[in-house]
Amino acid sequence: MIERYSLPEMAAVWDEEFKLGLWLKIEIEAVKAWAKLGKVPADAAERIEKNASLDIARMQELERATHHDVIAFLKTVGETVPSDAHHIHVGMTSSDILDTTTGVQIAMSGRLILEALDGLADAVRELAIKHKDTPIIGRTHGVHAEPMSLGVKFAYWWDELSRVGDAVALAVGGAAVGKLSGAVGTYANLDPRVEEMVCEALGIRPADVSNQVVSRDRHARYLNALALLGSVIARHALEVRLLARTETSE
Repeated sequence: MIERYSLPEMAAVWDEEFKLGLWLKIEIEAVKAWAKLGKVPADAAERIEKNASLDIARMQELERATHHDVIAFLKTVGETVPSDAHHIHVGMTSSDILDTTTGVQIAMSGRLILEALDGLADAVRELAIKHKDTPIIGRTHGVHAEPMSLGVKFAYWWDELSRVGDAVALAVGGAAVGKLSGAVGTYANLDPRVEEMVCEALGIRPADVSNQVVSRDRHARYLNALALLGSVIARHALEVRLLARTETSE
C-alpha cells in the first residue's frame, strides 16, 4: 500500500506483522480444533495456545536459508513450543494459511470500505432531499441545457453509490473465505470439521470447493468491484472540480 494515501485502520489490516499474526492464529485454531476432535492432547493444545509465538527477525533469518516463507514461519513457531511442534500444521499445505489469511484481510478491509460507503451514501441522500427544490442549470457535454434540480443530481449520485455498494458487498462476501483442505483440496489429511471450526473462529466461511488454492475469480471480482467504486467516486469528484472552476463558480 502507498503509505501517504493509506488510512491507518486500512493500513493496519494489510500490515506484514498483522498478516503473520493471522498465520499464527490459524495454526493455533487448527490445533485447538484437532484437540476438540480428540486427535491432539488437550494439554498440548493449551500449551501451544499459551506459548506459541513468532519472532519475525528469526523467521527472516530462516527464510534466507530455506527460501520458503511458510517453512521459515513454522520452524520459528516450532522453536517456541519444541515438545509440541509436531501438532502444528498437521495435514495442511501452505495455501491453507496463505489464502485463509487473505480471506480474513478481505473481510476486514471490506467492512471498513462498506462502513465508509454507507456514510457517504447517507450524506448524499440527505443532500438530495435538502436540495430537491434548488434550481440549477443542467448540462450536456458541459454545455448549458434544461434547468434541473440540484437534488436530482445528488439523487443520481446516491443511486450510483447504492448500486456499487451492493456490488462491493457481494464481492466481499464471495472473497472472504478460507480453506483448510490440504495440498489438492481433498481433505486427505484433514477433517473438514477443522476447516469449519477455524473459519468460524476467524469470522469467515469455508470456500464451497477449493483445490490447492482458493479460486482466484473470487479475488478478481473483489478487485473489479473496488475499481468500479473508485470510478464512481472519481466521476463525482471530477464534476465537483469542474463546477468549482473560477469561470463556472457553481
